Amino acid sequence: MGSPAQRQAVGDRIIHQSQFTILIRMENPVLILGAKGLGLVALDIFQRNNVIVYGLLDDDTTLHNTEIGEYTIMGSTDDDGFLKLIGKKCEAFVAVEERAVRRDLVEMLNDRRHVMPVNAIHDTAVISSFAEIGHGNLIAARAVVNAKATVGNLSLIQTGAVIEHGATVGDYANIGAGSIVGSGASIDDDAFIGSGVTIIAGVKIGKGASVGAGSVVVEDVPAKGRVFGNPAKKV
Repeated sequence: MGSPAQRQAVGDRIIHQSQFTILIRMENPVLILGAKGLGLVALDIFQRNNVIVYGLLDDDTTLHNTEIGEYTIMGSTDDDGFLKLIGKKCEAFVAVEERAVRRDLVEMLNDRRHVMPVNAIHDTAVISSFAEIGHGNLIAARAVVNAKATVGNLSLIQTGAVIEHGATVGDYANIGAGSIVGSGASIDDDAFIGSGVTIIAGVKIGKGASVGAGSVVVEDVPAKGRVFGNPAKKV
């Protein structure tokens, strides 16, 4: 079944493609790091996929020992009493929207537990069997990842977003709700695509670039560039 670092929640079969592995049914419970907005989305996804949730951790101490439904927010994300279970008795998912914090938590899991987070993929998402999905991604309700598309690691593919065939999404990227990444387009690491954006086929969005909500992007955006509008222009 592969190591814990390779286990990804999606359905009921295993696909091996280059360095990517999509595993559909997790054997172990999952511990969610982050108990706010994204944590609730992840909790819902795991519940819908019949994955047992061990509990949630969050660094907001006012949330500790409170409950979300039947699930307890048990402590902080650096609590060794819970972290020592990851990779042995449970998996982990990092559910924090702030990219820098998410990156720090993933590095902690790599360093202290030698694992990568699992994916959280909604049961209504459509993932082509010819797509490649990395680790630790959240792919929300009704999102589509089409044939020969690639999603790297730790990215957020929000509700109803579409990654068309042959498109590439890097690591730690955000694809906003209802956005369309056209065929053959590429979204580099750390890029932020707002809600309702259309990226025309073949366009390249550079590392750390930002595209404002509702924009139509018809030409390449350089690294750390900021664009908005229809057609999208530098801001």
